[in-house]
Amino acid sequence: MTSNIDEIEKKALKLSVQERAMLIRQLIESLDEGDEDLNAEKMWFDEAKKRYCQYKDGKTLEKEASEVFKDAKASLR
Repeated sequence: MTSNIDEIEKKALKLSVQERAMLIRQLIESLDEGDEDLNAEKMWFDEAKKRYCQYKDGKTLEKEASEVFKDAKASLR
């Protein structure tokens, strides 16, 4: 693995400053994308679990789907 990284580094250092900057930007973005996806998935799971628990404990009001969609459309106007 280290030899691959060393080889990539040698090739990267031969790039122009602009090309290296573009490569760095792309590598950083690729790292951010993975973390964002994992974090978003965990956040959605936690939110769904919280809402389900509130529902089971009787702490939320039930609404028909048609009423929910009607309210959502009205809020967009």
